[in-house]
Amino acid sequence: MESDSTVIYRHFNAPSRGFTQFSHDIIRHPRLSSDAVRLLTWQLSLPQGARESLSRTAERARIGATAFGRAKRQLKDEGFVHERRVQVDGGRWVTQQLVSGSPLTAAQATKLLAREPVPPSQVAPSPRKPAAGLPTTPSADRHPKKDPEEDTSPLPSKGDKTAEESPRLEDARALVGALPLLSPALRHIPPGMRTELARLAARWLDAGHTPTDVHEHVLRGLPGDGTPVHRPGGLVRYLLRDVPAQSRPPQPVPVNRLSPRLEGARECAGDHTQTTLFRPVSDETHCAQCA
Repeated sequence: MESDSTVIYRHFNAPSRGFTQFSHDIIRHPRLSSDAVRLLTWQLSLPQGARESLSRTAERARIGATAFGRAKRQLKDEGFVHERRVQVDGGRWVTQQLVSGSPLTAAQATKLLAREPVPPSQVAPSPRKPAAGLPTTPSADRHPKKDPEEDTSPLPSKGDKTAEESPRLEDARALVGALPLLSPALRHIPPGMRTELARLAARWLDAGHTPTDVHEHVLRGLPGDGTPVHRPGGLVRYLLRDVPAQSRPPQPVPVNRLSPRLEGARECAGDHTQTTLFRPVSDETHCAQCA
């Protein structure tokens, strides 16, 4: 430590060229390290229009990565450095850096950066390094070793025509088409899987199950704790793979059944221009007019 009797003399010659004017507050700033001051003064000494980044300046000034990160953070905290990311033509993103000789607020920096166009040289895609080695032809004579568990439908077997010939296939297609209405978890079933799911659902209908039975079975198989379903098509395919036995016999659909208003009526056997119905008391075959 210097003693109180030390006397310091300074000799300073103003340079005639190659000098930069900036405030003494930068050099004497109480919260800026020596690396931060060197980084800032170096940037301010660059010629107008120079596009040297802060990281390149740190590299030229021999400031290490850790010290550079600390210095840059100090400059940003004190308002001497501002950054923002903007999207340019082609969907690419560019980081704009603003270095100022006096502290600026975020609003002031935004206005200044908005006036600066992004040079085309900064948005050009970087050249790709060619792959090492000679080009090779991919092998196409083997199946992949890993079976992908994706929402994809396997090709139908040529010998399996049961599902294609099901008389309830169209009903099954409507059943599958209504699945997205049952739950938000089933909204993104791939369209390419609907034919396969319809074949599986047709087996349920052929076994005597109703569309309501199938829908309730699918809903019971969905996770109930809010767990997202990433492959709804694969889940439905798994749930419809095995058809349980029908616990109740399918109800026959009555053919040409009369409406409740005409229930119990009988056609008159007499001579009428049009068909005449009457409600017999016992076993009459003619209406009261014919009798």
